[in-house]
Amino acid sequence: MAKRSVVLVGFEGAFALDLIGPWEVFAMAGPDHYALRIVTLGGGPFQSSSGARLDAHAALERVRGPIDTLLISGGDGIFEAAADPEFLRHITRLAATARRVGSVCTGAFGLAAAGLLDGRKATTHWAYCERLAREYPPVSVDSNPIFVKDGNVYTSAGVTAGMDMSLALVEEDLGQAPAMNAARMLVVFVRRPGGQAQFSAALELQAADRQPLRDLQAWLADNLAKDLSVAALAARVHMSPRNFARAFAEEVGTTPARYVERVRVEAARRRLEESDDGVDRVAISCGFGSGNSMRRSFLRVIKVPPADYRTRFQPKDPNDD
Repeated sequence: MAKRSVVLVGFEGAFALDLIGPWEVFAMAGPDHYALRIVTLGGGPFQSSSGARLDAHAALERVRGPIDTLLISGGDGIFEAAADPEFLRHITRLAATARRVGSVCTGAFGLAAAGLLDGRKATTHWAYCERLAREYPPVSVDSNPIFVKDGNVYTSAGVTAGMDMSLALVEEDLGQAPAMNAARMLVVFVRRPGGQAQFSAALELQAADRQPLRDLQAWLADNLAKDLSVAALAARVHMSPRNFARAFAEEVGTTPARYVERVRVEAARRRLEESDDGVDRVAISCGFGSGNSMRRSFLRVIKVPPADYRTRFQPKDPNDD
């Protein structure tokens, strides 16, 4: 079987991980499956946004189709690249021959400038979603997902989300077992679904300013099966329930109950992916009390029930295939 040609497009000021992350995912899936190239306009060495020096395998203008997958990286340099008519001409030329086209992080600006996102749903790094929507009105920008598939066009959120998207592409090509094996070999902690929010609770909700509340946040993550009601948490930091609820919401950005729910859902997701424990047992260990209670929280937070989540995202033993 012929190898699938994957072309990763870089430029001066690209994020190194936007290129190397997907590269490692495809490479880990097996050298017999993918032929990988990093290309830039003009070819040769180029400097990433962090200062790391990379070397393109070929010049963008010399790449000829058809190719299987075209991915544009993000980084500070994408805005200059997206304003270069020659860069856009070759992206458009290759996209016309590619089975699928995608972007990592702010690479979506390159696709949008080439008109490849017109009339499509797309995402990018959360900090740039508003700008993408403002500068390219024909694009339907969704700031929430890890990655978005619209037809044969894929866009991912910031930086490491490109690895999640690449794992999904490998799964699309080769099946779940090779994709999950690649994720495990790369020690990707959780292979996140495309519809999952860009932020985990730990990233989306800020740490409290006050030391007692910050210590409480760390403590409750390790004690999810205990009583985490407002009254119990308030007593732990020696505050009245009313003052605690007000201070917590002001400093963390959400109510104590909603924060506890988010942290419990994250813990339950990991248990569902990493263990064979039944849903009810996972629910009890994470403090939900019952499988029905956990199901309601899953539907609220990640929009899928626990059983469906496990079916889609629990790693499989390759020997089972």
